[in-house]
Amino acid sequence: MTNRWKQRPPGSTWGDWGEDDELGRINLLTPEKVLQGVREVEHGISFGLSLPLDYPGGSALNQRRYPPVLRPTEDLEYKQDVFYNVVAREKIAPALIDVWSDDMVTLWLQYSTQWDALAHQGAEFDADGDGVDEPVYYNGFRPGTDIVGPQEDAKGDGSGSISFARHLGLEHMAEHGVQGRGVLIDLAHHLGTSWQPVDLKTLREIMAADNVVVEPGDMLLLHTGFATQVLAWEKNPDPVAINSTASYLDAHDPALLEWIAESQISALVADNYAVEGVGVKEMTQERHTLLPIHHLCLFKLGVPLGELWYLHELAGWLREHNRSRFLLTAPPLNLPGTQGSPLTPVATV
Repeated sequence: MTNRWKQRPPGSTWGDWGEDDELGRINLLTPEKVLQGVREVEHGISFGLSLPLDYPGGSALNQRRYPPVLRPTEDLEYKQDVFYNVVAREKIAPALIDVWSDDMVTLWLQYSTQWDALAHQGAEFDADGDGVDEPVYYNGFRPGTDIVGPQEDAKGDGSGSISFARHLGLEHMAEHGVQGRGVLIDLAHHLGTSWQPVDLKTLREIMAADNVVVEPGDMLLLHTGFATQVLAWEKNPDPVAINSTASYLDAHDPALLEWIAESQISALVADNYAVEGVGVKEMTQERHTLLPIHHLCLFKLGVPLGELWYLHELAGWLREHNRSRFLLTAPPLNLPGTQGSPLTPVATV
């Protein structure tokens, strides 16, 4: 029990790292876990694990997410900057030979390679212990006070509605540092890229075949081949195939959900759209979550989810060298209040 909640969801980690914790299982990325990752480095070879941030192209994956809009801040060729000269203590417009470029971007933070923050998905749950469900997020943080939005922009600068996280934003991960041992399971090598669920039985069979061992604090990565196909579409994806390509975790397998919880992984990452399948079960009138793995990881366990990472070259190298472990460095943007963030993760072997 804390000042924020009287009861926590069964099997959750709420309060395990204190009543004000906003990191969840990222707390398991201890100095020893970083050293475990460093000890996996034998060749000094690094792999960038990000898609270009203007992929997959279009909005077929999610109608609310669009490619970034990149443009210059102004035409510097025809507008002379005025500088404050520190020595003369006055503003001057000097005659300069320099040519400069500045630019700006409008970025949908979960369009491409991304982290999902713990503020990304909450649930209705009776955290107050009064018999009435109320909307809450990980560790009992509340919408309207801790996670705000959308609201009209109070500054009146024309930017429209705003939504941000006063708590559970990804700046906490960025400040902590996201570095440790990554472990990759190569689903694509065993299953190909047909659209199919992966239950715990199948996952364990693949792990056994490749001698993959997952230990507490590891960051788990799943290579399905989805991001490889996204690149092949060259920002013009097939609107049907992009929603039915490659394998995904079977979120409706109770044994798999139990394994995720008991494994004590610090993060769960895939190269596909949502780690789990979206829209793969018939909707019912019974109260339920749309995305059971999101619900388990973000709401109950405090495990951030990585989506649309690019794992093709890394998976190939690991298989060639009979390995599955590496040093993973993957901080999100240190932009306070974000519920998702693009990133450029790096695996070093």
